[in-house]
Amino acid sequence: MRCLIIDDEPLALELLEDNINKVGNMRLVGRCRTVTQAMQVLHDQTVDLIFCDIQMPGINGLQFVRSLTKKPLIIFVTAYQEFAVDGFDLDVVDYLLKPVAFDRFLKACNKASGLFELLKMRTETAPERSKKYLFLHSDYNLIKISNQEITYIEGLKDYVKVHLAGSAKPVISRITIKALEEQLPVNDFFRIHKSYMVNLEHVHSIRKGRIKVADSEIPFSDNFKDVITLMTGKLH
Repeated sequence: MRCLIIDDEPLALELLEDNINKVGNMRLVGRCRTVTQAMQVLHDQTVDLIFCDIQMPGINGLQFVRSLTKKPLIIFVTAYQEFAVDGFDLDVVDYLLKPVAFDRFLKACNKASGLFELLKMRTETAPERSKKYLFLHSDYNLIKISNQEITYIEGLKDYVKVHLAGSAKPVISRITIKALEEQLPVNDFFRIHKSYMVNLEHVHSIRKGRIKVADSEIPFSDNFKDVITLMTGKLH
C-alpha cells in the first residue's frame, strides 16, 4: 500500500515513517507538514492510505479529509481524543492517539490492509459485471430490470424481493441473494447484511445500524462493517 503521512511536527513524521518501514506491505510515498504539500502529492501520484494529524496550522486534518472528492483510506494520528467522534463520522479506518504503541499502529495497518484488499477485489471483478440490466423469472415471466431502478434487494432463503424505485410492489424471484449479488456491478451494489443488498445510488443516510434507502430503512450487520466503510468512502 502506498502511504502518505501528514503532520506539522518533524518528530511525529519521523516516528510514523519508522513505523511504516516496519510493516511489510506499506511503502511511504510522501511526508508532508502542511495540507498544501499533501494536495500536491495526491495530484502527482497514487496514494492508498493517509496517516493524518488533526491539529495543524491553517487547514486542519478534519477539513482536509472533508475536502477530498476521491478519498484514500484515512487513519487519524493525533494527541486530541475529543476529535474522535468527528473522525469516525468521516468513516476513517482508525483513530490513533499519540504516543502510539507499535502494536496499536500495526493493528490499524492490518485493518487498512483488509479494506484495501476488499476494494481491490471489487475493482478487479467489476469489468465482469458491467451489464446495466438483469433478467429475473417472476410469476412465470422473464422480466428485464434496469440496475438503476433497483433500490435494494431483500433475501428470503431461496427467494429475493427486488425493490424498485417508484414501485410499491417488489419483484419476487426464485434465486438466492448471493447468486444475484454475483450478477450485479460491484461498484454500485453492496451487501450490508446476510439478507440485504443496497444500490449505492439510492442510499440517503446511515445511522446506528440502519440505512435509509429510497423510502425504506433497513438494517446493516456488524459483520459487514468493512463493507460499510468502503461504501461510505464512495459517498464522499
